[in-house]
Amino acid sequence: MNSSHNHNRESGKRSLDFIRTIIAEDLKNNKNSGRLHTRFPPEPNGFLHIGHAKAICLNFGVASEFGGLCNLRLDDTNPSKEDVSYIESIKEDVSWLGFDWQDRLFYASDYFDRLYEYALELIKKGKAYVDSLSADEIRQYRGTLTEPGKESPYRNRSVEENLDLFRRMRNAEFDDGACVLRAKIDMGSSNLSMRDPTLYRIRHMVHHRTGEKWCIYPMYDFAHCLSDSIEGITHSLCTLEFENNRPLYDWILNQLDAQCHPQQIEFARLNLTYTILSKRKLLELVESKSVSGWDDPRMPTLSGLRRRGFTPEAIRNFCQLIGVAKFNSTVDIALLEHCLRGDLNIRAQRVMAVLRPLKVVIMNYPEDKTEELKAVNNPEDPEMGTRKVPFTRELYIERDDFRQDPPKNFYRLSPGREVRLRYAYFIKCEEVIRDGSTAEITELRCTYDPATKGGDSPEGRKVKATLHWVSAPHSIKAEVRLYEYLFTKENPMQSKEEGDFKDYLNPKSLEILKSCRVEPFLSSACVGGKYQFERLGYFCVDPDSFKKGLVFNRTVSLRDTWAKIQKAEKKASSRVS
Repeated sequence: MNSSHNHNRESGKRSLDFIRTIIAEDLKNNKNSGRLHTRFPPEPNGFLHIGHAKAICLNFGVASEFGGLCNLRLDDTNPSKEDVSYIESIKEDVSWLGFDWQDRLFYASDYFDRLYEYALELIKKGKAYVDSLSADEIRQYRGTLTEPGKESPYRNRSVEENLDLFRRMRNAEFDDGACVLRAKIDMGSSNLSMRDPTLYRIRHMVHHRTGEKWCIYPMYDFAHCLSDSIEGITHSLCTLEFENNRPLYDWILNQLDAQCHPQQIEFARLNLTYTILSKRKLLELVESKSVSGWDDPRMPTLSGLRRRGFTPEAIRNFCQLIGVAKFNSTVDIALLEHCLRGDLNIRAQRVMAVLRPLKVVIMNYPEDKTEELKAVNNPEDPEMGTRKVPFTRELYIERDDFRQDPPKNFYRLSPGREVRLRYAYFIKCEEVIRDGSTAEITELRCTYDPATKGGDSPEGRKVKATLHWVSAPHSIKAEVRLYEYLFTKENPMQSKEEGDFKDYLNPKSLEILKSCRVEPFLSSACVGGKYQFERLGYFCVDPDSFKKGLVFNRTVSLRDTWAKIQKAEKKASSRVS
């Protein structure tokens, strides 16, 4: 599996990638009068995902590093797919990641009047014409990668006729699809993007900002380069799928003698295993109700990752580690999880929770006694201090931590065996109680050793397992949602000819446990709060806690597969050398 990460970045030293090298050279040579101005220009037709985080970190990052500016611009040129909720989510996501556009929030719709005038200028120069072919006919005339296109029979309309028709398009005299404005470039070009691309189309729709003022809207390629120019952008950073569009980007600006001509530079987009990073496909998941919404914690959207418990620091570190490359590759999702664990390990408070409770009664512990035992909040940060955990005669442990007939290498609780309870005592299982009708184990009766308070081992006594637990009368009931990868296939789109990508949805991507018990400290937990459930993983308080009692999402397990991958690669490398 390929991965474009750079381990030298972990040391804190940032080597210059090819984009930063270009920018550094441009500034050194006083290109653009020494200015650096970038932008992040999402289309408001869906929620941002982890792939957009890479672009956000790059655009805002280089601006910050080199003393430049970065705009946030919403390329809102297609009212049929845009929504105000998408715009608000985009602003929230960029801000959550830690970036500030200050007073530089713009919309392509800010420039609709100017874009219309630019279109008129192209017509007057004989560089654009109104085409009355249907959309299907335009596709047929376009040709293929191996065959040149054919010129439209309307291509040689006079400038006067084109101006008249375009103004009539503007005045709502034609239905949707009746005609379009196309650039007049070269139908025989080897680059399909240059075969008279569409610049304007008719859409009789209300725009979220301009209302009913317009019934014609510019195409993305036309609005994008001109918006960059209007805003004084110096470096237009975009992903590799726009590489073929760069000649069109430059052609439009050259034909209009733009005073500011940004340099378009393409970089590899993010591809992540077990993940789909396409807003169109993600929208399909939402509309088919395969997920609960854009912010479903299984989604790779930034709102979904935030709800699941990801931190902006972890995502920024991930984007720094994978770096910026010229060629597409796929990053193992284990690296993203590795970055997350590293961040949560430092900031998340440790607590105890039991997901599948099994009752334990300590027969030789006083029935009316409650002890408050000291527990460490985070061993990585002593300043986080300690808390008190109640200990009583009746407890809950994990059902998986007991075996009636333990297999080899099972060191947890079983009949006659002694284990340590975290922060508490040694206990020994003396008796197993079962349900008379189902034979299910319902209770363990144990004894404890008062001499082992705090979990200390008396001299000569050894136990091989330490279990987490909660007090039965003091613990709080909670719902816990266990998430796995949304897809079972490493690349869900790779074999799409075999079936729809939704065929690879993981039926086990969500398991809901409704009878979990957590320590009473969590009664004050706030939505978004992040905790390490000892031995179980990292968890986050879900917004549903407002209406359903405490609800936790598992953010990530404790098992770091990325570390194992790196260890195996290092071992293999040493054998080769």
